[in-house]
Order: sequence, then structure tokens, then C-alpha cells
Amino acid sequence: MAWRRLGMVFNPDKIEPWMLSHAALPFPVHLQDGRFRIFFSTRNEKSQSTIGYVDIDIERPTEVLAVSKQPTLVPGTAGMYDDSGIGLGCIVPESGLHRMYYMGWNLGVTAPWRNSIGLALGSVATGSDGVPQFQRFSQGPIIDRSPADPFTISYPWVIRHGANDWHMWYGSNLSWGAELADMSHVIKHATSTDGINWTRDGTTTISFKDASEYAMARPSVMIDRGLHRMWFACRGDRYRIGYAESKDGLTWSRRDEAVGIAPAESGWDSEMICYPCVFQHAGRHYMAYNGNGYGKSGFGLAAWED
Repeated sequence: MAWRRLGMVFNPDKIEPWMLSHAALPFPVHLQDGRFRIFFSTRNEKSQSTIGYVDIDIERPTEVLAVSKQPTLVPGTAGMYDDSGIGLGCIVPESGLHRMYYMGWNLGVTAPWRNSIGLALGSVATGSDGVPQFQRFSQGPIIDRSPADPFTISYPWVIRHGANDWHMWYGSNLSWGAELADMSHVIKHATSTDGINWTRDGTTTISFKDASEYAMARPSVMIDRGLHRMWFACRGDRYRIGYAESKDGLTWSRRDEAVGIAPAESGWDSEMICYPCVFQHAGRHYMAYNGNGYGKSGFGLAAWED
């Protein structure tokens, strides 16, 4: 596969007090015709991340049509699992509404942070004047630390195969060290009958290619052409995007050589590329992704050229 860059789509520059910088972890939702609403995590002056969005036409993706004037989901109150910020995972349609799966941040003391996975319910508000609002499913996370994931969990990506057949791929830290680079963050898999109560055994699904890597992040999974395909961020000296394939979604083979996109020679995505989200529209594959600064330089789009 080969990806053709379509350009940088959006980078907030002190637009609102809650949207001062970053447009990380983009997730596009189709509205109508060629119009998409792309949700993302953005930051305020305290670096707390909240969820906003922009609207685009996929045929002219670098021309932003609308920017959210207020957040769709904000950090929780003091002491909640997401009081330090919200990292968008994915949005899944269900019964006319939408489920937003996300990671909630708590700043730590002995470790830099701890994450857990939360769920919010709402609508993406398909009208151009609509304001999408999501409400937490519960005050606590739906997946927290456990014997299977003792340190921190993150980046949920959920696919519903059937009424009682839900699958999640998510990040899990296996250990902390003295420095941030001493973390060991991999991708795991969980199942559920309702998308709320999840079963996991701690088995690693995607791990490191070699000793230079220490973190896998933001899996993006789709079933395409008879395969489960996964794009993800992998981190060594800098983030890049990796790729894996599976026949059943459980056993994966990394094929990074086939990913078809790398950091650019110059510009907003030259230092790193990360946090991919691959989606389909009108028979084409697109990728929304972040560049330099883990989303500080905004997000862009690329198209898959067969």
C-alpha cells in the first residue's frame, strides 16, 4: 500500500480557552455526502485535554467548514479517573446514538500518569448547526487497572461484530522505569457481550519489533478484503506508524514494511507521525493522523493509493 498526503487539515491556535493547542487522536465521523465531523483531543492552558471537532468536506479536506465553539466532553471533577484530561479512542454508532470510548488521565506521583478507559454516550449531531454533546456512562471507568493490566491502560478501539460480540484493542503498560522511555507499552485485546463489561486475560496482541521500541499506541482496526488490518503508532527514537494483519483479530503479523507512510522530509509531520485513524468512504481508504509534537502541530489526512 502507499499513502498520498492530502495535507494538514487543522491546527488550533488559541481559538478558545479550552482549545489553545493540540488536535490529537483524530477520529472522523461521516455526516452526509462528503462531509465529515472530525473529533479530536485538544488542550487548555493547564494541558488538560478535552474533546472538540471540526467539519470538512473530504474532497477539499484542508478547507475547514466549521469549528466547535464548545467542547463535546470535558475532564471530570477532582478525583475522577479523567480529571487530568481525555484522550479520544473511537466513536461507535449504536441504535441512533453513538458511544465514545476514551482514555481518562490522572497525573501520578510515583509514576507520571495512570490511565483508564471510559465511555460516554451521545450523538454526533448530523446537522451543520447541531452541537454534539456526550455524557459519561458512569462516574467511574468501564476498564481500570487489574491483575491483567496492573499499571495503566489506554487508546481503546472498539469494533462490534454482532449484537453480543464486541471487540476492543487497547494499550497497556507492562512496567514503569526511572525514565519515561523505560515504559513498556503494548497493545492487548478484550471481548464483551454488551460493549460495557469487558473480559481480558492480559495477553499481548502487538509487541515490539526490536529493542529500539518501547511503546505501541492508538490501534486503528478495520476488517477489509477478508483481513483484520491494524495501523498503530510505534515509538523508538520517534513515533512512526506501524501496520499488522490478522485473519481472526487475535493473532497478528506485523508488516511494517507495507505501511506506506513515513515522516515527511520537512513540515508539520517531519519529526514524527502518530495516532492513525483509518476509515473508508466512497470506496477509498483514508488516514487521519498526527505529526510533530504528539498532535501539537495538528492533524492531517492521507489517501490510500492502490
